[in-house]
Amino acid sequence: MEENMKFATVEDTVEYHLFLIPDEPRDPEEHREILQKYIEKIMTQFAPMLVPYIWQNQPFNLKYKPGKGGVPAHIFGMTKFGDNIEDEWFIVYIVKQITKEFPELVARIEDNDGEFLLIEAADFLPKWLDPDNSANRVFFHHGELCIIPAPKKPGAVSWLPTTLQTISQALNIISTHPEKILASESIRAAVNRRIRGYPEKIKASLHQAHCFLPAGIVAVLKQRPRLVAAGVQAFYLRDPIDLRACRIFKTFLPETRIMTSVTFTKCLYAQLVQQRFVPDLRSGYRLPPPSHPQYRAHELGMKLAHGFEILCSKCSPHFSDAKQSLVTTSPLWAGFLESLKKNDYFKGLMKGSAQYQERLEMAKNYFQLSINRPESSHAMSPGEEILTLLQTIPFDIEELKKEEANLPPEDDDQWLDLSPDQLDQLLQEAAGKKEPEPVSKGQEENYDLTQVSESMKAFISKVSTHKGAELPREHSEAPVTFDADSFLNYFDKILGSRPHDSDSDELDEEDSECLDSDDDLDLETQEPGEEASVKGTLADLKSYMAQMDQELAHTSIGKSFTTQKQMEPLSQTASNNSEEEDSGAGGSVMTPVDIDLNLVSNILESYSSQAGLAGPASNLLQSMGVQLPDSADHRPISKPTKD
Repeated sequence: MEENMKFATVEDTVEYHLFLIPDEPRDPEEHREILQKYIEKIMTQFAPMLVPYIWQNQPFNLKYKPGKGGVPAHIFGMTKFGDNIEDEWFIVYIVKQITKEFPELVARIEDNDGEFLLIEAADFLPKWLDPDNSANRVFFHHGELCIIPAPKKPGAVSWLPTTLQTISQALNIISTHPEKILASESIRAAVNRRIRGYPEKIKASLHQAHCFLPAGIVAVLKQRPRLVAAGVQAFYLRDPIDLRACRIFKTFLPETRIMTSVTFTKCLYAQLVQQRFVPDLRSGYRLPPPSHPQYRAHELGMKLAHGFEILCSKCSPHFSDAKQSLVTTSPLWAGFLESLKKNDYFKGLMKGSAQYQERLEMAKNYFQLSINRPESSHAMSPGEEILTLLQTIPFDIEELKKEEANLPPEDDDQWLDLSPDQLDQLLQEAAGKKEPEPVSKGQEENYDLTQVSESMKAFISKVSTHKGAELPREHSEAPVTFDADSFLNYFDKILGSRPHDSDSDELDEEDSECLDSDDDLDLETQEPGEEASVKGTLADLKSYMAQMDQELAHTSIGKSFTTQKQMEPLSQTASNNSEEEDSGAGGSVMTPVDIDLNLVSNILESYSSQAGLAGPASNLLQSMGVQLPDSADHRPISKPTKD
């Protein structure tokens, strides 16, 4: 019994809701009919994009959802996109375009993470917006992202409630004040950047590869190209119980294999290629040696055949024919087909031709899945669909073999082996940042290391809380200046207001108030006795610190820092060293530590020790827009010297 158990997993799911902007009260049944017509219009208008699309798990779909509570009746869809995040963002593009084509519709979309559109634009959100108050605020309207604002004070804006309790409240605000809810340009740009390139991007996400497959699978994929996803997923998520069906193949015999071209998404292709698998000897699937020019085609075909065999093995030998729904008998089919012709779906192909029939079958499949979709309890599983196609479509192995000579060329799969630089470029593009220009040899020789220290000072000056530290967004920001005299003066004032030692490291409320008003204090305004006391305290403190510096200077810690004295010419350094020896017992004046030089030196040493890989130094500097030239030998470097 235990071997039949499978662990339940949380699948990545995206939900999308389309609401009709209220204009007048309607009867519930009338409202339902209106929404059903919108579903037909939407699915028909976007069919040219949706029909050929290969989904990872589930397709884009819409259905009527009755009202409940504060949520009015609306159009609803849900898609499990699994490992292919591009499916989710393609749906975002579709939903955005729907609200553009149908301005009377308002859409909201969310996934397992909640308002993932806000997550994408997290760097540009207003301070008041957080997960606790974002409910019922984020929508698409007229093809643009909208965020319903919150008033700074309750009742400050008459039409704006402090909290949005229901969707109906939000829809009323959108209908009456559409111009006041548009998200900022930076937020919209962040989301638009993620969906930029559609629908042309669909073709770029596909990958064609040659596969040595059983003829039955070739015939099935000709009719239902999308079933390649189910086959890959079955193989990718296989378990030992699934592989029992692959010890001896019953449906897709290895003797019937032929060479064909299969269209994958890049995600599916990567899942199939990256898994190592050795077939059971009893299966009859033999692979040529890895040096064989068609080894990859044989390996891909073997893995895909295992996935299809697993799908069919999960079906009952006599599954019910009642599940098979005749598409052409549906009253919606005739109108759907006519709309496809008006939208030039068939591209002028002659009726009855092979290509026309292929597109017609894809349209029927799309209609069945997305428009005339049966309840989940009556829907056919992928395995049942495959077996049904094998029983209904005739295919000739010899005819299929003739097509081997005219296969289209394979796509290059070098994108699977990205170099570190290419990966960095992709990450930069995903984050919406421009790729830094490469450092030339001339720039490398004259690289200004002060940029490192100034950027670090800018980072230190930024706001830091328990939630994290703010990073300088642009390295071209004006450098933060540090006025040592002002800092010491401010420190003196604090010591002056607290001449006695305290056992507490924290300031109470009264102390904080005093600290806030210290800007109004000045030593000249103090009484003569208080001024003398403060000066005496400062003198004692400076003397104490000087003695500590003298003691630490001769330790390994003190010698580890580079001082300004060490940077002087050798002759002057030798002279100064002799003077220091003469006055060592009498307490010489300590040479100040070169803070900038030590900072840059330690960062460069950390950067060099990374040996070209990611690490704390490069990550911190890149986040501040600083790009260091690559080290030639990636060996730890010595501390830099000044000219």
